Amino acid sequence: MSRRPATRKPWSRSMLAWAAAASLVVGCDAFEGGDGSSGAAPEVSEGRAASPLQNADGTEPGLASVTSEEDRGEARRLIEKLAVKGRGPKTGYERDEFGYAWMDTADGVPLARNGCDTRNDLMNRDGQDVHFRSGSDCVVMSMTLHDPYTGKDIDWKKQNAMAVQIDHVVPLSYSWQMGSSRWTEDRREQLANDPLNLLPVDGPTNSAKRDSGPASWLPPNKRIRCSYAVRFAQVALKYDMPVTAADKGMMLTQCGG
Repeated sequence: MSRRPATRKPWSRSMLAWAAAASLVVGCDAFEGGDGSSGAAPEVSEGRAASPLQNADGTEPGLASVTSEEDRGEARRLIEKLAVKGRGPKTGYERDEFGYAWMDTADGVPLARNGCDTRNDLMNRDGQDVHFRSGSDCVVMSMTLHDPYTGKDIDWKKQNAMAVQIDHVVPLSYSWQMGSSRWTEDRREQLANDPLNLLPVDGPTNSAKRDSGPASWLPPNKRIRCSYAVRFAQVALKYDMPVTAADKGMMLTQCGG
């Protein structure tokens, strides 16, 4: 299989290793183990993942844990900037309101118009040992993905495509209820295809999330829950989007607030 030449990649592929030193603070028993006990998180690899605090445009792979007190303080200050409001109605929401899926023509976001659709861009960004379709430097046929949501490595092949899904960290339906229903179509297309808002993750885990905010759903991997909160906040702030008071409170809790 041919590989995309490194010189043609429009984003940095720097290798970042982030060692996790402590378990994250968990907000409520609903996100703990079955007996409600907090227990230490198991040791897991974070692959090449970058910390969201050092990856503000989303062009680096993965979602590394935020562990130092200094970084967790920075995370809380970021989250504190979020405006809050209640969810509006879901009336009128359809995926097509955000453009056709994985379009390469959503101007104003990284990786747009590079000749490769958004899904394959994200698989290539986060995957390791990536193999492309013969004659292509775009279509990913197989890879190994370190899934931040579960902490496990997934050996993925295109014939089992749904084993890995691309998660919108801020779900499109959530954004609709928080005001994107009034945005221009171009801005909605940006949100749907912005690498900052997109993570390749374990398919069943992503399906379980649905359109939940952080108060209703957090990644099973406790080590990256503060990082997930940071990324959710980064997207909301970039698009001037409020979150619910419950979501903001849960996000602060994950980072020690």
